[in-house]
Amino acid sequence: GLVLATAGLGLGYVAVVGAYGTAPGSINVGYQPTQPLPFSHKLHAGTLKLDCRYCHNTVDRAGHAAIPPTATCVNCHSAANADGTVDTASVHAKSAKLLQVRESQVQGTPIDWVRVHNLPDFVYFDHSAHVNRGVGCVSCHGRVDKMETVYQAEPLTMTWCLDCHREPERYVRPRSEIYNMAWRADDQEVLGSKLVEEYNIESRLSCSACHR
Repeated sequence: GLVLATAGLGLGYVAVVGAYGTAPGSINVGYQPTQPLPFSHKLHAGTLKLDCRYCHNTVDRAGHAAIPPTATCVNCHSAANADGTVDTASVHAKSAKLLQVRESQVQGTPIDWVRVHNLPDFVYFDHSAHVNRGVGCVSCHGRVDKMETVYQAEPLTMTWCLDCHREPERYVRPRSEIYNMAWRADDQEVLGSKLVEEYNIESRLSCSACHR
């Protein structure tokens, strides 16, 4: 009875892992949900060259990349004065595209951004651990600076993660170039091998590294 119960639990776990692991939000390359307002990464990260950390300010300090609050948008687009009137001196303050930003600021309610990169709950991933060890944003998220609307550029599967863990020298870059999506090494293998040693990178391949 105990053996059958254990086997049943094991099969159930496999089924759950399979269901979540193959969900569109996990492996669907090209997944591009409709956002509540037309924020252009191509304009902000590309043309204006805003640093990723300006909006996602916890990416190098925490396990998750923060979704920016309305206050971050308002730093540039000061949509409303204290009395609720529009500050016409701010950047595109009267634009119809910023209507929800103005409403969010005045009402004190968050904008319902839709998460693009969704890992299953049973997967442990720490943004800061990767960013601080030389993994650039582009390696996982693609050329966001060229995306009008962000989409999932990589499959985010276990195999895809393990490919990097097995050969980190193929991907790591200088910490100074983490947020430079256009950067390319002259000889990635040579530089990568040097950085793996310099950054003391010891990629874990055990199950417990990602499933805790």
